[in-house]
Amino acid sequence: MPAEQPRLTRQRGPAQKPGIVHLGLGAFFRAFGAIYIEEAQRKDGGDWGIVGVSLQSTRTRDQLAPQDFVYTAKELGAEASSLRQVEILYDVLAAREDPEAVLSAMADPTTRIVSLTVTEKGYCHDPSTGQLNPQHPDIAADLKNPVPVSAPGYLVRALARRKAVGEPPFTVLSCDNLPDNGKLVRGVVIELARLIDPDLATWIEHEGRFPSTMVDRIVPATKQEDIDALAAETGRFDDAPVFHEPFRQWVIEDDFVPAFGTGKRPDLGAVGVQLVDDVAPYEHMKLRMLNGTHSAIAYLGYLAGHETVADTVADAVFAPFLKALWRQEIIPSFEAPPSVDLEIYADELLARFANPGIRHRTWQIAMDGSQKLPQRILGTLKDNLAADRPTSRLATVVAAWMHYAGGTDLNGQPIDVRDPMVDRLKSISDNPADDAEKVAAFLNIRDIFEPDLAGVLKPSVTRAYQDLKTDGVQSVLRSLG
Repeated sequence: MPAEQPRLTRQRGPAQKPGIVHLGLGAFFRAFGAIYIEEAQRKDGGDWGIVGVSLQSTRTRDQLAPQDFVYTAKELGAEASSLRQVEILYDVLAAREDPEAVLSAMADPTTRIVSLTVTEKGYCHDPSTGQLNPQHPDIAADLKNPVPVSAPGYLVRALARRKAVGEPPFTVLSCDNLPDNGKLVRGVVIELARLIDPDLATWIEHEGRFPSTMVDRIVPATKQEDIDALAAETGRFDDAPVFHEPFRQWVIEDDFVPAFGTGKRPDLGAVGVQLVDDVAPYEHMKLRMLNGTHSAIAYLGYLAGHETVADTVADAVFAPFLKALWRQEIIPSFEAPPSVDLEIYADELLARFANPGIRHRTWQIAMDGSQKLPQRILGTLKDNLAADRPTSRLATVVAAWMHYAGGTDLNGQPIDVRDPMVDRLKSISDNPADDAEKVAAFLNIRDIFEPDLAGVLKPSVTRAYQDLKTDGVQSVLRSLG
């Protein structure tokens, strides 16, 4: 911290008493859910302070604690920006350092919601089936030891404490980009509880609530140069700011634990959150149209030599490709949410992607592709194949992921691949087999590809894999646009 600059401090008095524990306190939730919750608390009152939990490291806690857990959120528009100071955080705990403090906070009767953004891999599930993976190292550890390691482990052990003292369960609110995220986390939690205590699993089934959600705001990773620039702009040092686009959308299935009555949740509807009976149409729209094309941009854009999303869509071949991908392969694959024009939504997405104020790196979006691909791309592919609709562009995205996941770009330069299956993916790519055999080996990863889908995809993905290798990204997209 520069010696001449004061540290960011709390402006509005003591932190609000906590009512929410959030697992996985990364930049996205702090730029999205925390802001919505603070706005709702200010508008309607209630004790909705947030206790954040870092499951893996102490870094976020160490950054926020010296500034009393407040931070700056900077909105980056295409032509202007704005700042706000967020003060809804009550405390931040480091799970690896003090797991008991985390369990105590979750089990506290004042905690009515436990939300989470732990990314796809944090659910310790099989992405191709959505079911708990009992062989996952963290789950294996949680089955042996009552001190949990995984997010599902913390949920199960904290719910067990609530049941033991006659308290109602907290609502589990997933904010991760997963289809049916509420259903998925419910299934994982109940499966793990059943392996630990069948009576607990039955209680969670009957009393627990796991509403599904759709979340949407582009939040690039914060870099040191962003921190330095903000300090120069404001004259105060903030070690943990977040940066985000103006757009935001939160759709939540309005199904919270009823035992808490009117205090079961903040009045989120008063600040623009859509509380609905069925989130599925919104999930499909966002996962397929935004996240699906984000992954397409990540792999194809990176292989084309582009650092950011905005750089990628500025490349003349990408906009026609994305428009055709939406129009011919994504939009026909699902029903639109009520009163939503998907063609207009696609135009809005392209404008958001082109926002030069958001430096969203293709490398960042490309992380954990083995976990993201089934939800973002393969579901759409499967539906299109069943309905005999076009699939060539989506198949090209899968082929681009295979090139990227192998750890070497189209020019032979190394890629720093971040993925829980990185060793297996690199082993396939490094095998001296020909292209068709490599594609077949990728498609044979049952944690990602269903056998029936893999068999149908093999010819088109192999062709796309070879075309990318021979002709390059721009030429391939030009032929598909």
